[in-house]
Amino acid sequence: MCGILGQIQLSDKIDESIFTNMLLSLSHRGPDHAGIKLSENKQLAFGHTRLSFIDLSDSGTQPMCDSDKQIWLTFNGEIYNYLELKNELESRYAFQTNTDTEVIIAAYKVWGIDSLSKLKGMFAFGLYDVQLQKVFLVRDRFGIKPLYYYNNGNELIFASELKAILASGKIVKNINYSAFADYFVYRYIPSPKTIWQEINKVAPATFIEINAQTLKQKEREYWTINQANFSVSNDLLIQEIDQILQTAVKEHTRADVPIGSFLSGGYDSSALVNYMKKLGQIPETFSIGFENWEKSEDQFAEIVAKHLNVNNTAICADEKSLNWIDKMAEVYDEPIADISIIPTYMVSKLARTKVKAVLSGEGADEIFAGYTWQHDFMENPTQNWLNRLLGRKTETVSFYAQAMAMGWFDANELKLMLHPRIHKYIEKDVHWFYRKHFLPNLSKLKSIQYLDLKCFMGELVLTKIDRASMANSLEVRVPFLDHTLFEKVFSLAESNYFKPTQTKFLLFENIKNYLPKSILNRKKQGFVGPDNYYMNLDFYKKELTNSCLVKYDIIKQEYIDQLLKETYNWKLWKILIMEKWFKHWIDEQ
Repeated sequence: MCGILGQIQLSDKIDESIFTNMLLSLSHRGPDHAGIKLSENKQLAFGHTRLSFIDLSDSGTQPMCDSDKQIWLTFNGEIYNYLELKNELESRYAFQTNTDTEVIIAAYKVWGIDSLSKLKGMFAFGLYDVQLQKVFLVRDRFGIKPLYYYNNGNELIFASELKAILASGKIVKNINYSAFADYFVYRYIPSPKTIWQEINKVAPATFIEINAQTLKQKEREYWTINQANFSVSNDLLIQEIDQILQTAVKEHTRADVPIGSFLSGGYDSSALVNYMKKLGQIPETFSIGFENWEKSEDQFAEIVAKHLNVNNTAICADEKSLNWIDKMAEVYDEPIADISIIPTYMVSKLARTKVKAVLSGEGADEIFAGYTWQHDFMENPTQNWLNRLLGRKTETVSFYAQAMAMGWFDANELKLMLHPRIHKYIEKDVHWFYRKHFLPNLSKLKSIQYLDLKCFMGELVLTKIDRASMANSLEVRVPFLDHTLFEKVFSLAESNYFKPTQTKFLLFENIKNYLPKSILNRKKQGFVGPDNYYMNLDFYKKELTNSCLVKYDIIKQEYIDQLLKETYNWKLWKILIMEKWFKHWIDEQ
């Protein structure tokens, strides 16, 4: 995994020392090597920090160009089908390296930007076509890898993380208060917004084409999932899913260094380790648990590790580990209130002591319908008549917003919390992002799955995984996010893969003969901790005393005081995360 950076200035030359400092802010994403390429007129620069996995020689360093110096590329990610693409392209392009990076260049030279449809993997990259005088900013289909940009019409900066753009000194750190309010609704800041007024995110499955001479830009979504409703025999379907997963794991473990795996003892991570074993690999596995908790995942992970005969290293979080919260504002750049941000950081730090990359099970619940809210939605006896009464769109979005909230904020609640000067920034429809990604043409379950894909996984889960792992120079690979798997399942009738009596039916059928019954019969559990880990009111009272958010007339003190009188309210976690972010990026600067 890597860090990428680029800059174009139309009227001035780029200051190389500042650009170098910007790149240094991404060194955690790529500690193995750093490189810069500057145009002759010094008005365009690409930078790259490398965490090397394929072709460890210097020939794999970036930024990379073709032999004619007409295509520049700075690339973060992995192209898992690069060997297959290379075989297809060898008759039309003279390869100089064994990297997947050069395969992107070759594919672009042969097929143009339409080559994106051929790439299988996780990626964010900047590509400069000298002849066309165009820069393309590209993000993978699911948003596994991040990409931010600033474009004021005279200058363009893009980077893997916000901190690199801020390091330019060009950005006035004005909070986007619309995004600020959104955070309390969603637990994250939805694309294309960021916490800063002048910086945006490239959305998943999207590329932005920028004229390098004028910086005018246009955006295009290059991948969507088409729904069908085919019925397939269970036996044939189970075999096909097995083959897709086996291929995905094989491709995701291509590297010139060992690949490990996270292991929670649930279906998803256990399945990945099982597939690795079937492929002849013996991975190191890593787990996190919580002290004095009967549901602690490390104990289930150990059962799986012993059964599959792999080594497992575990760490346990306790109340002292909450002190990591002060580090999270720096790690995540933007406020993100997923409750597992600290455990994810801790297990990533643990894994990096032994390996440079791990597999992880993100995406399995989305595609195999493993989330509790998906089942609740399907089993809701009032759903059908509410659809007729209220209209499908209203009811589905309302249901989903409630399921995702973890501390409910609507416009009225935001006004109770926020200082009156902030009220004008609150969106009229606070659930605009859910509504944007609700597709009424999809079937009932798939509409929720698609919302999970775009609004939960793409914005919250994958952001958490990327920042926590890359802060520790660890690459996380997610085989379930193989787009061919999603396309296959979305082509099926829901009855083919959703069974009310068996969670994640298609995955279960492919692991039931390989894992212990105690694991197969284990009730679904998200990546959470015990309630008392998050529900210590004394901790919140201490942390929110003399709040910066209150001092700057953003949040009302009486609102915080009222929450602290309750037994517990998840709104406190959201406020605390924002408090820590604000203190780090605004108050202490």
